[in-house]
Amino acid sequence: MLLFAAGCEYAPRAAPAARTEVSFPAPSSPAVEQQFATVTPSPIATLFRLPTHTPTATNIPVTPLPSATPNCQDGLLYIEDLTIPDGTFVAPGETIDKRWKVANNGSCNWDGRYRLRRISGPDLGTADEQALFPARAGGEAVIRMILTAPDTPGTYRSAWQAYNPLGEPFGDPIFVEIIVASSP
Repeated sequence: MLLFAAGCEYAPRAAPAARTEVSFPAPSSPAVEQQFATVTPSPIATLFRLPTHTPTATNIPVTPLPSATPNCQDGLLYIEDLTIPDGTFVAPGETIDKRWKVANNGSCNWDGRYRLRRISGPDLGTADEQALFPARAGGEAVIRMILTAPDTPGTYRSAWQAYNPLGEPFGDPIFVEIIVASSP
């Protein structure tokens, strides 16, 4: 213990040092306020006269975040009926292979999340929601449905609308209109 005491210089315990405030330069952005750091020497550092850490200011450039990529726009343009033009006479209970030619005139590619939903008229024997044929933006597609004519004579019109993955309708609605004949 004598060796230890002899090797150390005795220093009377000093009163704690006053708090020191260090000012950092303000960043270049006017929206960011000036910040301060407070450094208080520890009692052990004061007792043994150890150096204290002094923070240094570092200017870190603030890079603005990139703006979000604009969302694509959905579009469906009806071009023509490929089969079963409106007003076609069909037999009661007849199976109908209806096809429409459409264009994807939007900037979004249609994938499996895009749907075609019945918005009015009878279902004509098919589900109320169908997958919309995949098509790239700017391309054309053929939409096909297999329908069944009702057994009761009359005029039947069914309308369908495209929906995007968010459930929002878009584009031209497409129709099928048939006349079920009273006799075959």
